[in-house]
Amino acid sequence: MGDLAIRPATADDVAAIVAMLADDPLGAQRESPDDLTPYLTALERLASDPNQHLVVAVREGRVVGTLQLTVIPGLSRRGTVRSIIEGVRIHADERGSGLGTQLIDWAIDESRRQGCQLVQLTSDNTRTDAHRFYERLGFTASHVGFKLQL
Repeated sequence: MGDLAIRPATADDVAAIVAMLADDPLGAQRESPDDLTPYLTALERLASDPNQHLVVAVREGRVVGTLQLTVIPGLSRRGTVRSIIEGVRIHADERGSGLGTQLIDWAIDESRRQGCQLVQLTSDNTRTDAHRFYERLGFTASHVGFKLQL
């Protein structure tokens, strides 16, 4: 499969990231691969925040995966620092290759390096395959999540 590098995302990676975000039934409804402007603006904001880590997995010069890791200091749990994993996507050609596990392992290792004691993630109720994947990696479905669209 070739060597894999996980590195911070750059503006040159945005089209590939958005294509992966749009490559499923949920993403197809909410992403706009034809207009990268809002994504490039978001990348600038992410890059300026030291608690945000948008990364890509690159194999043989091609972006094949992505995720965002957010580090959140807090007061609860005796001042626990936690991280949140979001936007995990694997290119269709790479699904089932172990790349998802490698990306999540990277996020967990980076969370430890950042001083986190807890890693969290959310997954849409309809993503049952993803739920099984996260459970295999040791995550537990311990909370109910709520969202409010603004």
